Amino acid sequence: MKDDALPLPVQSTLLSERAGKVVKHGYFTREGGVSDGIYRGLNVGLGSNDERAGGRESLRVSAWFGAEPQKLATVHQVHSPDAVIVDASYDGTRAEADALVTATPGLVIGVLSADCGPVLFADPEAGVIGAAHAGWKGALGGVLESTIEAMISLGARRDRIVASLGPSISRRNYEVGTEFVERFVEQDPAYAMFFTPSSREGHSMFDLPGLTTKRLIDASVTAENLDLCTYADEERFFSYRRTTHRSEPDYGRQISAISIREA
Repeated sequence: MKDDALPLPVQSTLLSERAGKVVKHGYFTREGGVSDGIYRGLNVGLGSNDERAGGRESLRVSAWFGAEPQKLATVHQVHSPDAVIVDASYDGTRAEADALVTATPGLVIGVLSADCGPVLFADPEAGVIGAAHAGWKGALGGVLESTIEAMISLGARRDRIVASLGPSISRRNYEVGTEFVERFVEQDPAYAMFFTPSSREGHSMFDLPGLTTKRLIDASVTAENLDLCTYADEERFFSYRRTTHRSEPDYGRQISAISIREA
């Protein structure tokens, strides 16, 4: 692939149909990057040891949106329930949070992931968008609801918000122990529905996408799951758990991003 070739991200039918005239979005894969080795492809993970991740790879993402590099806003993700609002004054500072919201056209907001669920939001009528990083801690702790509330504070309405969950690890590849299950069931006994017995005694398979989608629907927004498993699809996606199982020293991250089109 030529160095000047732009990546081709996956897109959500829901976001495209409901908000495509107002926003541009993409769930970027490993395809279209220049990193190599264990980071092969489009690694935008600033937390990795890949020297290209913070430079040339990020440039490819902003270029796909037709935006200047400084218009790509991300956060220092800490598996929290926190969402921050960014606007035209964004200066590149990466706040410790796990979601961003904006009403500023031309500003690209994005979250990184490598098994956790990236969720992109839009209220096209209000011109408000959001991007959330929802791993199990964030989904259980309320990062999706925090994103929605931040959008509402900028003029969005729940009944107009559409949200799409991008590539994340699926139930069939997410095995957890008893203590993990107990943590969820203690918060809400109904969450037992997201666990099924594993082939290993004392372990269960966890449906993170199912939990994420339920939390979105319970928050009264229209939601979909793209049903793309990061662990299973090595050609297209980085996976923290796959890397851990292989005892590799590091892993890459993909980015999911959204922007309000400028008039």
